[in-house]
Amino acid sequence: MKYSIIIPMYNEKKIVEQSARALSAYCEKNYSSECEILFVDDGSTDGCGELLAALALPNVRLLGYGENRGKGYAVRTGMLAAEGAFRLFTDTDLAYGTEVIGEAFSLWEADPSVDLVIGSRRLAKDGYEGYTFPRRLASKAYLGLLRTLGGFRFSDSQSGFKGFSARAAERIFPLCETDRFAFDFEALSYAARMKMKVKEMPIRVLVHGESKIRLVGDSVKMFGDILKIRRRVKKKMKEQSHA
Repeated sequence: MKYSIIIPMYNEKKIVEQSARALSAYCEKNYSSECEILFVDDGSTDGCGELLAALALPNVRLLGYGENRGKGYAVRTGMLAAEGAFRLFTDTDLAYGTEVIGEAFSLWEADPSVDLVIGSRRLAKDGYEGYTFPRRLASKAYLGLLRTLGGFRFSDSQSGFKGFSARAAERIFPLCETDRFAFDFEALSYAARMKMKVKEMPIRVLVHGESKIRLVGDSVKMFGDILKIRRRVKKKMKEQSHA
């Protein structure tokens, strides 16, 4: 298996069929049996998993568990269950479209030594087009926190589009513990500590779905998560170096 596309899914019954059909058709047309699509049902209660299973679409596989654990847990589950040599995740609403998937695959094909491909809205002139002012402000403020408190060195941490080589995924995700929104920062922190080769690519949002992030409550939690993650990553990497 050459490619894996991982879709973390929580109560997405309204859109899952349309997205699954679009992804299945895209992979059938461009990659055929070389591509698998893993939907990870993060403890949904609206029946979206059952709906997806009934479609029986080519290249689509359903994973899941009973309790809602968070997007980070779902992505981690998908990354470690995937069989592709290159594994990317994106959101159920396909906010960045499908063509961007092929662009990421092509970037990795051009240089298979790349460990991570990060989609960055900041690298695209229209990357934040359509964002409300509060969401744009919150995104920039959070990135500032990551740089100040966490030593983050990439241009975008929170875009829902990132790819990992199998080698990188299998080294990084067994170490990760963050189940919810700051999981991106944790994964990228390990990549930086391991001196992995990272490429950023410009992306823009084509579909603006309803954000599941509560700007005040989740921002406070993210602040705490940054500090915990920084300490945890440092500790685990130190333990590995002495193993």
